[in-house]
Amino acid sequence: MKPIKLFRLLIIVLLICNFSCQKDDGLSGNNNPQENIPDTFSEYFGNEISRDFLGTVIDKNHNPIEGVTITIGNETALTDSNGIFIIRDANVNERFGYVKAEKAGYIHASRSVVPSNGTNKITIMMLEETVVGTVSSGSPSTVTIDGGSSVSFDGNFIKEDGSAYEGSVDVIMHHLDPTDEDMSMQMPGMLYAENENGAERMLQTLGMLAVELRGSGGEDLNLAEGSTSEIKIPVDVSLMNIAPATIPLWYFDETTGYWKEEGVATLQGNMYVGTVSHFSFWNCDIPAEAITLCVTATTDDNIPLANMTVSITSMTFGTTYGYTNENGEVCGYVPSNESLILDVYSYDICGDSPLYTETVGPFTVDSSLTVIVPDNPDIIQETVVGTFNTCDGNAVTDGYVQLTYGDQTFTSVVNDGVFEINMFRCEADNTFIIKGSDYINLEITDSISYTFTTPITDIGTIAACNEVTEFIQYTIDGEDSIFIFENITATRYAVSTNGAPLSQILSIYANTNNPDCFNLYGTLNDLNYLGTYNSIDPSYETLGFFINGCPDMSYSNHSIVFNLTALGEAYEYIDLNFSGSYEDLNGNPHTINGIVHVLRDN
Repeated sequence: MKPIKLFRLLIIVLLICNFSCQKDDGLSGNNNPQENIPDTFSEYFGNEISRDFLGTVIDKNHNPIEGVTITIGNETALTDSNGIFIIRDANVNERFGYVKAEKAGYIHASRSVVPSNGTNKITIMMLEETVVGTVSSGSPSTVTIDGGSSVSFDGNFIKEDGSAYEGSVDVIMHHLDPTDEDMSMQMPGMLYAENENGAERMLQTLGMLAVELRGSGGEDLNLAEGSTSEIKIPVDVSLMNIAPATIPLWYFDETTGYWKEEGVATLQGNMYVGTVSHFSFWNCDIPAEAITLCVTATTDDNIPLANMTVSITSMTFGTTYGYTNENGEVCGYVPSNESLILDVYSYDICGDSPLYTETVGPFTVDSSLTVIVPDNPDIIQETVVGTFNTCDGNAVTDGYVQLTYGDQTFTSVVNDGVFEINMFRCEADNTFIIKGSDYINLEITDSISYTFTTPITDIGTIAACNEVTEFIQYTIDGEDSIFIFENITATRYAVSTNGAPLSQILSIYANTNNPDCFNLYGTLNDLNYLGTYNSIDPSYETLGFFINGCPDMSYSNHSIVFNLTALGEAYEYIDLNFSGSYEDLNGNPHTINGIVHVLRDN
C-alpha cells in the first residue's frame, strides 16, 4: 500500500488514527462491561513528563506561517519565518500532549500527540478565518458552503461573557473531508475522545465541520442557552458503504484538547444531519477501543532510523501513518485486539515499496516494539553531520538545521552547535540542500547545495549570518574554520591552450594579500558543468580543480574531491564543497574540507 504523500511537509511524529481501532458494540458510546473507567478522564493520560517539541505550521497551500503563538502547557513560542517552533521540556503526560496554535486571521488550530522520547515533531495546517456568510440576530437563517455543508440558526446568540448579542453575525465554516490527505493536519487534536460515559475512545471519522461565529466588533460568539442549530455534513461516496444510519456526534473541547460525545446525527441521502447547542469543530464518528503503540526502527547494527514512514494497517479500519524521530521512534493509537500489518517505508521519491513488513499484534494493552530494517541495495543510508555557529563563531544553542532532499525536508534541532541527520536516499540522486536557523538570534544561513560523501557527509561549519550574501569556509586538520566574507571574485571564462578547443574555466579567489586567502581554479566538463571533479596539477587541459597556493599547497601531492552543485548565471550563486588530503610546500601532510557559496561576477 502506498503511503500518503507527506513529503511536502516538515516531519509528523504522531500516528494519527484517521481510521481507528476496535469498534464498540453498537454505534453509541456504550462501554465494554469489563472496562475499567477512571473517576476522571485525565487519569487515562498517565504521569506528567517533560518532552521536547519541534513543529511546523503551514497554510492550505503548504506555505509556512510566521508569528503563530504556540502553547504547550505553560510554555509558549512563536513560529519563525519558516513556520518552525521549538519548545523544550514542555509539561505533557505519558499518553497525551496538547499543542495549541493561534494567530489572527486563522481559526483555532491544535495537535494532540502520544509523546515519544526524543523530539516530538508535528505539523499543523491552519485554516483561514474566511467569512462564508453573514446572518442577523433575531432572524432564523441558514448558511451553506460548497459541497453542501450547512448550518441553520434560530437567531439567538451570546458573547463569551454570556450576555446577549444583537446585530450582524459573521459565520466562518470549513468542511473537513476524511478522504483529503491534508485532513490529519487540519483537524484539531487527534481522533481521541471521551464518550458519554467517560471512557476513552478512538474515532473513525466520516466528516467534520468547523464553525466559528464573530460579532460586528470581531468578538467571539456562540449560541444562546436553550438555542440549537441544525448542521449537515456530507459523506464522501467512497465512505457510504460504511456509513451507519445513525452516528454519534462529537465536539472538540479546545480547553482539554480532545473530542467529547454529545448527540447523534442521522444519515439523509449522503448527508449526516444533527442538532447541536454550541459551536466548535463537530465530528461524525464511529467510536472504537485502542491502545498506544510505540515503534522503534533500527538497522542491523542497532542504529536508529530517523525520518522513516511507519504505517499500521488494520483490515477493518484502514491505515495510519507517522514519521520516526531522531531515536527511530514513533508512537500513536492503534486498534486493539486485532492483527495489524506494520510497514516501514523510505520516501515517495524512492518508490512506494516498503523496506520492511511484519504482522504485529493483536495488542490488548499499551505496547512497544523494535523492528530491524534489513539492508536494501536500492536505498543508501546517509549520515550528514556538521557544526552550526552564530555569526560571531559561537555555537548555536537554540536552533535547527533543515536538509532538503528531493521534495522531503528533514529538520534537526541544534542545542550545542552540533547536528546530525540520518536518512535514506535513492541511488539516482546524490545532492541535497542545507539551511540553518538560529532560533534565538533570528539569523539564518543561506540555502547551500552539497553532494553526499557516502556513508558520512561532514559539511563542516555553517554560520547564521543573514546579512552575509556570500562566503568561503574551509578547515585544515580539524582546526578552527577559516571564514571569508568579502573581497571575493568568482568568474567563468573560456581559454584555449596550444590551439585546442576552448575550455570553460571557473576561477574563485579571495583575500589574495591575506594569510587567510583562497585561490581555486578548475576546468569544467563542457557537457555538464555540475558534478564531481578530482584535484589536478595546474592545467587548463585536464578536467578538475586545483587550489593555487592559497592555502599553502603543493601542486602534485594532493587528493581532494570537489563537488560542484550549482553554477548560476551572472550574479547567481556558485556552490562547491570539497574534502581530501594534501601536502604543503614543505612536504607536511594535511587534511582539508570546505564550502564555497559565492555570487558569480560575470
